[in-house]
Amino acid sequence: MTKFELDNKGLTLPITQAARTIAQHFANQQPTSKSAERVRLNTLCVLVVNDYLQMMNIPTDLKSSNTWNPVIRMCADVADIEIPGIGSLECRPIRLNEQFCYIPPETWEERIGYLVVQVDESQLEAKVLGFVRNVTSQELPLSQLQPLEALIEHLSPTLKSTVPESVSLSQWFAGIFETGWQTLESLWNQPEFAPDFVFRSKNLMEKIPSTQPEQFIRRGKLIDLGIQIASQFVILIVEISPYVDQQVSVRLQLHPTGSQNYLPQDVKLTVLDHSGAVFLEAQARSADNYIQLQFRGEPTEQFSVQVALNDAQVTERFVI
Repeated sequence: MTKFELDNKGLTLPITQAARTIAQHFANQQPTSKSAERVRLNTLCVLVVNDYLQMMNIPTDLKSSNTWNPVIRMCADVADIEIPGIGSLECRPIRLNEQFCYIPPETWEERIGYLVVQVDESQLEAKVLGFVRNVTSQELPLSQLQPLEALIEHLSPTLKSTVPESVSLSQWFAGIFETGWQTLESLWNQPEFAPDFVFRSKNLMEKIPSTQPEQFIRRGKLIDLGIQIASQFVILIVEISPYVDQQVSVRLQLHPTGSQNYLPQDVKLTVLDHSGAVFLEAQARSADNYIQLQFRGEPTEQFSVQVALNDAQVTERFVI
């Protein structure tokens, strides 16, 4: 049998400190050292694949996967990652110099495919080697792996119909709002977010000078950055108002919620242009109770707003 050559195969990515911390946290919950090592390696593998999918602009939902379920990961050898609207992708680890990947029978069903990841902890990196759609045995020869492009081709037809549409800010002026974007009052009426948030509300987002103050529109959305372990909510507030020559003034603010007086340190608020390049960025320090960005745009102009903390990242797409 021909040995599978790894030198030019796959994509090498770093194993981040955040990934190691999460993997060790999950491992510490296991009853035996054997299951702890299994869970730790599986979690590292899943988080590396999550980074790869994020790089490819493929949405993921770690918290809906079996890997993030403490009961399931204690009882079963699972390393899956949920792709919303598509299904569960299994991410199987191998060590250096292995020529076969073990595929547990409990993962043979309800999977949209399998990625194999070679983990090299001595170098703090992992290589996403390749992809197969189906398996029928516990030993998958690496020589059967297809390139990563095959995964993208496999997902592309469904992804096109599941990628969320951009929020149309021009429709906000007509009173049409997408699901999830609430008035600030409706956010305040939610007890878990209200107390300190309401207390700050009198000084929240002083209006930008305008000859038509009644045209100011504000909406807020809860952003969950607790992908790793527990929920970590912040509130993204978008304020728009007409400007000269049909331009629209856009102001963004990021606030903590509930009893949190300050934003999580190092949380970033970033505006990306239509090509994905960074246009504006702000980062919270140790005692910031909000951060903000402001700019103007033309009708039909597209941009994205990204809220990120460590390995967690949430992106909202807009069109003016």
